[in-house]
Amino acid sequence: MNRALEMEVFAAVIDAGSFVGAGDMLNMSKAAVSRHVDALERRLGVRLMQRTTRRLSLTEEGAVFYHHCKEVLAVINAAEAEAASRVSEPTGVIRINAPVSFGVRYLDPVWAVLLERYPTLDLELSLNDRVVDLIEEGIDMCVRIGELTDSSLVSRRFASTKVIAAASPEYLAKHGVPQTPDDLHQHQIISYRNWTGPGRNEWSFRSKYGGSLQTVKLKSRVFCNSGDPCRELALRHAGIIFQPDFLIGNDLRDGALVPILPDYDYEHAHLGIYAVYPSRKQLPQKVRVLVNLLVELFEQVPWATVDDVVAAQSTKSVKAVKAAKSAKSA
Repeated sequence: MNRALEMEVFAAVIDAGSFVGAGDMLNMSKAAVSRHVDALERRLGVRLMQRTTRRLSLTEEGAVFYHHCKEVLAVINAAEAEAASRVSEPTGVIRINAPVSFGVRYLDPVWAVLLERYPTLDLELSLNDRVVDLIEEGIDMCVRIGELTDSSLVSRRFASTKVIAAASPEYLAKHGVPQTPDDLHQHQIISYRNWTGPGRNEWSFRSKYGGSLQTVKLKSRVFCNSGDPCRELALRHAGIIFQPDFLIGNDLRDGALVPILPDYDYEHAHLGIYAVYPSRKQLPQKVRVLVNLLVELFEQVPWATVDDVVAAQSTKSVKAVKAAKSAKSA
């Protein structure tokens, strides 16, 4: 007894509207189709369809069973397609979109490994900071950072980043160091235009020592459509930026930029970095291997994180205090 085959034959009869049509669809004789349907009805103990010489019609029980058959067969087809995709070699062109700053800095090694592992796979890459329409633009997968707004897409998080306010020591020496969020109103703000989080120019902070949320609405002197110009301007002492540590973590570590408001937490500081694709059903093997590769290669993030920098600076401060005390006692 092949229950799945019986269900497939029964559904084909209904879809085709006849036993002959079902036989053509399944490459099966009319007699064989009839035997499978008869066997199914005997096993279930119920008549599924009314047959006349001119037409077929479903009984009430048959209509319910047909609906379930279609669901079961869809699951079987999806399972077979997924199993087949796991063992097949990815081929063809994979079209990918990613943000400029992140793509330039961290994704080139991913593409190199992808092309080396899968010689029958070709790559078409576009880097920009706008939110692309994957379906409309024929994109197989994109990298997105931060809040995901399109619930129709499937995403897998492969890394995280943290946004921090920062400026150069030279800028702070000239303009002063902000002590509270309200002090930011007195400073030159350099903003990222394509920010998709809450309030492009509204920043909410909470003191690490407790208290209510403080929201400041800032007027930006400069808007940039990419994070790199923001970073470059900050390094040239032009103002304060709010940027993720994947972009400025190394600058913070090296002292070229300094964290601002260390006693405050920015409300939306933690951002996910995601691989986003149109559908999980019958996911192409080329997309599957790329998503898995991103997870593999970003198990350890390749940039200095804010938390690492703060911890290192705290350790340096403790050592400096101990050294000063030792020198004084000597």
